[in-house]
Amino acid sequence: MKRICWTALPVLLAIAPASHAQSVGYEETLEAAVSGQPQVRTSELRLDARREIAEAADELPDPQLRGGIRNLPVTGPDILDPTMMTMVEIGIEQDFPNLAERRARAGIASADIDFASAQLAHARHMARLGAGRAWISLAYAQRADLVVGEALDEIERLVPLARSSVAAGTARPGESLEIRRAVLEVEDARTRIAAEREAAQARLGRFIGAENAVASGEIPPVDIQAERLRATLEYNPEIILAAAQVRQADAAIELARSDLRPDFSVGVSYGVRERQYGDLFSVMGTVTLPLFSKKRQEPRIAAARSEAAAAREAQLDELRALEAQFEADLAAWRSAFRQWQRATEELLPLAESRAELERASFAAGRAELLDVIEAIKALALLRIDILEREEATVEAAANLRLTYREHHL
Repeated sequence: MKRICWTALPVLLAIAPASHAQSVGYEETLEAAVSGQPQVRTSELRLDARREIAEAADELPDPQLRGGIRNLPVTGPDILDPTMMTMVEIGIEQDFPNLAERRARAGIASADIDFASAQLAHARHMARLGAGRAWISLAYAQRADLVVGEALDEIERLVPLARSSVAAGTARPGESLEIRRAVLEVEDARTRIAAEREAAQARLGRFIGAENAVASGEIPPVDIQAERLRATLEYNPEIILAAAQVRQADAAIELARSDLRPDFSVGVSYGVRERQYGDLFSVMGTVTLPLFSKKRQEPRIAAARSEAAAAREAQLDELRALEAQFEADLAAWRSAFRQWQRATEELLPLAESRAELERASFAAGRAELLDVIEAIKALALLRIDILEREEATVEAAANLRLTYREHHL
């Protein structure tokens, strides 16, 4: 498909201040968006934190140091008498959660790592998508600026001729006003395009950290492989994120079920008494008794299962929403492609022919200068419109490829 040609990089560099301009290509932009973007770095740090936590997930709780005075009389004839059975005791206790609970906590830690990994993939995915869109907007704003500049140069070259025609009496004075109006219309388009270029530079700067960036290199292709993209929907970062939430909910079920098993603890202590009685050594153990599980453990298990079921339903809904969005995006791409194709193949040749005919008629004395300027203006505005249609097509194609194919991040 033929595209409107645009000037090479040296001309584009003149658009932005030379001291601050940074030339970036499309693929370079996508790579830079995931290497130093704060949103991506945030997810990377969170993943590191989850990995650090996972190393201690199934470890035993800290032992407890116990100390105090035991068997000190507080009533009777021996009140506060430290003899007899009174002793100073010091000991240590260790809790031993059941093995199922320890495994469940390790499972939760693993699920949290999966979720953090999915969040990182999603953050990279969104960064690439945003950076790609911003680059495309910037590239086409630069193209449109060149088209408008060429049209203004051509129209302004005809202004002295219009003035001399008015002075010679071969043209009406009002025609000079019409010429000025045509110039103002094109200048308005240039002002709008300049604002769009600056906005695109600002959006791109968010993702790659470059000020006054200049888009260079080739534009991404407009063609897509719809069936291949449709086959990757289940691997989309949104679905992977939902699947990670399901794994977290399943791990929570196992943790709730582990409460059905008893935990135990062991404590040892050493008691110091009056020398004539001798010291004492004690070993004690405790075991939890989950005797009332219908009122304690089972409601928590049921709640965890409900949460897991809800997570699965949410994952299914996310997949269906993604499938619907894919079809909508695909339809938008087809519509944009056809409109761009129609304008390029039908409207543009007509506008170019009209401009050439008006120039030829004016040279032969059969047309007014105002007709020539009007044809030039109409051709410039049509070229801008075609660029906007091409931009919509390229952006729709890039959006499809980035949204439904970049699941490998």
